[in-house]
Amino acid sequence: MRDVLAVRTSGLTKRYRPEAGVFDLDLVVRTGEVYGFLGPNGSGKTTTMRMLVGLVRPTSGTASVLGHPAGSSAGLRGVGALIESPALYPHLSGRDNLRVLARYAAVPPGRVDDVLEEVGMAARADVAFRAYSLGMRQRIAVAAALLKDPALLILDEPTNGLDPAGVAGIRELITGLRRHQRTVLLSSHQLTEVEHLCDRVGVMRHGRLVAEGTVPELRRGAGHEGLTLTVDEPARAADLLARLPSVRSVTVDDGKVRVAVDPGQAAAVNRLLVENGLAVSELRRQMVSLEEAFFELVADQPTSGTKTERQRVVNR
Repeated sequence: MRDVLAVRTSGLTKRYRPEAGVFDLDLVVRTGEVYGFLGPNGSGKTTTMRMLVGLVRPTSGTASVLGHPAGSSAGLRGVGALIESPALYPHLSGRDNLRVLARYAAVPPGRVDDVLEEVGMAARADVAFRAYSLGMRQRIAVAAALLKDPALLILDEPTNGLDPAGVAGIRELITGLRRHQRTVLLSSHQLTEVEHLCDRVGVMRHGRLVAEGTVPELRRGAGHEGLTLTVDEPARAADLLARLPSVRSVTVDDGKVRVAVDPGQAAAVNRLLVENGLAVSELRRQMVSLEEAFFELVADQPTSGTKTERQRVVNR
């Protein structure tokens, strides 16, 4: 499966109303990566995932999963999915719920114990599902998705509604899946988790993919990386630095000089100030968080940009 893309869509569209749905989506998830799918509520993430597993029929465009048409039996054999809330028998134990699903999926019974161990639920497997905490229910639902030993795991908001301990548990679980070289398509509102877990990230807004790339690429695309300096004469330093052609802007805030410039220009910035008799006591890179980049990308703006314009969000 290494030579096959886990997910590929081309012009994938599901139109509910003129401005509601998913539009012209070109998405690639590479085999073996953890791909983070971000966007506000209603941006089209869950609809996209439902199309990939055949729960929603697209209006137009194409999608393939593990080299097969999305929703086909051939593709679904290698897919495990948790989309929206888990729906299991409340009166059955976690183990018995998984046994029922294993029979339907023609999975060997011994696989149940394997997935319970993998998600850290072996010790609580014989407790009724209704007695589980929300985090435990999510773990059992992920175990159900793992029953077929899938090549691709699709997880829609697996940490939704969890307390910090539950979020940490799911993060640990996904880290384990990554170690086992599974491909994971993960939608989440937990930007910190995405920042630490995902190889690449796609950002949806109003049903369109507005940016895609690694976390560092998205940060650079936000356009706010630069340098922060502590210098003995901040106002004069700002005046000098504003004359550099490579500097986009300079601000003085609480005695700190913030320079919008390629961080690779740090030596040139320091040299200019020292040559002009200024003492620089601190010079550090100003990092943009994924959260800052995300909110810039999903801020209201025209959504009819071409594919080339969308790509510039990451690469400019």
